[in-house]
Amino acid sequence: MEYSSIPNPNTEASSHMSRILTITASYCKGTRETLSHHCGMLGDALHKENDFALIIDGKTLKYALTFGARQYFLDLALSCKAVICCRVSPLQKSEVVEMVKKQVKVITLAIGDGANDVGMIQTAHVGVGISGNEGLQAANSSDYSIAQFKYLKNLLLVHGAWNYNRVAKCILYCFYKNIVLYIIEVSLIKLIALAEGMTDHQAFYCIDHTPFDNGNSVDYLFVGNIVYTYVVVTVCLKAGMETTAWTRFSHLAVWGSMVLWMLFFAVYSAIWPTIPIAPDMLGQAGRVMQCWSFWLGLILVPTACLLKDVVWNAGRRTVRKTLLEEVQELEARAVDPGAAVLRDASGRSLNERAHLLTRVFRKTPSSVGRSNSVQQTVSHGYAFSQEEHGVVSQSQVVRSYDTTRQRPSL
Repeated sequence: MEYSSIPNPNTEASSHMSRILTITASYCKGTRETLSHHCGMLGDALHKENDFALIIDGKTLKYALTFGARQYFLDLALSCKAVICCRVSPLQKSEVVEMVKKQVKVITLAIGDGANDVGMIQTAHVGVGISGNEGLQAANSSDYSIAQFKYLKNLLLVHGAWNYNRVAKCILYCFYKNIVLYIIEVSLIKLIALAEGMTDHQAFYCIDHTPFDNGNSVDYLFVGNIVYTYVVVTVCLKAGMETTAWTRFSHLAVWGSMVLWMLFFAVYSAIWPTIPIAPDMLGQAGRVMQCWSFWLGLILVPTACLLKDVVWNAGRRTVRKTLLEEVQELEARAVDPGAAVLRDASGRSLNERAHLLTRVFRKTPSSVGRSNSVQQTVSHGYAFSQEEHGVVSQSQVVRSYDTTRQRPSL
């Protein structure tokens, strides 16, 4: 076992030191004893992040991953700020990721650029492949592919954060639309039962036998179709309120869903007896469309359900808007959002995520060789992609890009 100290590059002076633990052993018992000794030396600092860096080679790692020494190795690794496994095999890489994945219960990420990293990339929760000189095996086996390692920061902290917000909204919206459907139907039965002094079963029977002036009766299908139409309109408008970027597909999903339900309702109410299904639905669309209270409710119900959300969002964006909303408003007015991203309302510097957003929306001058005038362009899209549907495809760019060649200076 070797033990040495090096200065910490994150500090201004060498008063704060970071220490390196280099563990090498030629047999299993010695590896277990060394790991156990260092775990005991940490004492109360075990399972806490310490200013240590652990280095272990492939031969010693083979013994450290055995049953008797695995837990000691994991405890010591989790107590260090950094762990470096050098000269290891592809199987050992995947075994280390599998150990952390199962025993620590955290989200793991593996990144590699060669075929020897495929096992590690596929074992981790999130696999990132770098397409470079070692081929495309890692990129083809990964969840995400980038051209250079430096793009990992933007992938995680910018695009990853945005994707996390989108998925979270989608999950909450799925619960919302399903709860709204059943809550409205149950609430309708409860209100009728409460107003008439009936039980729930009696209220349902009352709905099924209430006559109209023209002799038609209000049955459960009539009420159900009206309620479901209100639900479709309400949840579609709610989805539109939660949408931050309107595209042609957004309009198609929101307004197209409403139109599609109306068309389906009309067709489904007229297919019997041409198609021998749903005889009870015959003529239901015509009865619903002829009812004036249906059209009145189609305006009042979604308005009453979404009025609180509209007022709340308008008030919040007026009084206390988020950084994302401020950047969106500045971009809509064609104003550079750099100043807003770097400073908050009190003039203090923002965190690392804000600086990443600065680099995403930063305006950079174009090449001097193209024009004598300085042109300002805003960078959009993923940091590791070129122009979509361009003359040169993405695969050609990946295969021709040489990361070892020095870029020409401007």
